[in-house]
Amino acid sequence: MHDTTAAHHFHAEKNKTVGRFFEHNKRSVFYVALILLFAAFPLTGSSYWIDLGVNIGFYTLLALSLNVILGQAGIFNMGHMAFYGVGAYVTAILNTVWHWPVFWTMPLAGCAAGLFAAIVARPIIHLRGDYLLIVTIGIVEIVRIALLNDIGGLTGGSNGIFGISRPVLFGFKIVKPIHFYYLVWGMVAVSYLLFYMMRRSRFGRALNYIKTDDVAAEGCGIDVAHYKLLAFVLGATWAGMTGSIYAAKMTTIAPESFNFMESCIIFAVVILGGGSQLGVLISALLFIGLPEIFRQFNDFRMLLFGLAMMLMMIWRPQGILPMRPRLYAVSKKLFSGAKESTSKGQEKIA
Repeated sequence: MHDTTAAHHFHAEKNKTVGRFFEHNKRSVFYVALILLFAAFPLTGSSYWIDLGVNIGFYTLLALSLNVILGQAGIFNMGHMAFYGVGAYVTAILNTVWHWPVFWTMPLAGCAAGLFAAIVARPIIHLRGDYLLIVTIGIVEIVRIALLNDIGGLTGGSNGIFGISRPVLFGFKIVKPIHFYYLVWGMVAVSYLLFYMMRRSRFGRALNYIKTDDVAAEGCGIDVAHYKLLAFVLGATWAGMTGSIYAAKMTTIAPESFNFMESCIIFAVVILGGGSQLGVLISALLFIGLPEIFRQFNDFRMLLFGLAMMLMMIWRPQGILPMRPRLYAVSKKLFSGAKESTSKGQEKIA
């Protein structure tokens, strides 16, 4: 009898292990297929579609960085384009005035955007919901107006900055749209992996607790203001480095490229994505790609797009792919021990 029970337990554990293996492999096969699809896309498309792919890549990078702030920490930030603009202008000034190579400026662009985020977010990070949202709208408008006023004679006012050089990587000059396509989507892949690892770390778990219930998280010993500020700075830093590549791609930047409407688009991409990274990726493809695909129906495409968003909010308000709740396996011994202690306690009470 004992041998039969042991054999049954062994086969049950083996089946669970095999199931987990196939589940993991299915996910791996999906991601490999996705990578191959994105890698092969520019080999078959025209220059127009490759440029569209680059544009979608920029929005995806911005959405992934905002997802750390909004999707994981639950901080309502509609001023994300301000940090994108800070990074782009830092690269443009360093490159055109002091002739720094573009890739050398990326860390400084990210640090400048992160520092700016820390300065503006520290006094307001305790705000919640609509109040924080309104303040972040003010931030993006303040940055845009400051750039228009040609701060220190460096930002070029409404004309912007011209003559930004192309990036050079190990002696290879990145000029063609296909070069920028692989550069931008390579950054998307790295960002996806890093943010995935971060979400599974202690820092990511703390952000998840804060988003679920910040009062309960603070009661458990989590410094809510500290973690919120770190999430804000991290997302802004990544947006600043994305702005650095954007400046090199366009070779000219102007304040109107970093307006409030662009922030709304990034915000909508993250909301429709549901907070998960894969959801954000799919949402960026749909949100940026579909209007271009249906450009031939120019008179009706925004009407149809608005209708699709309304239906989405009605039938799937949680987003395309919301984050799955974390599930932890409880040992049978632990469960049986807790059950025994409960029954003993009830007997004592009786």
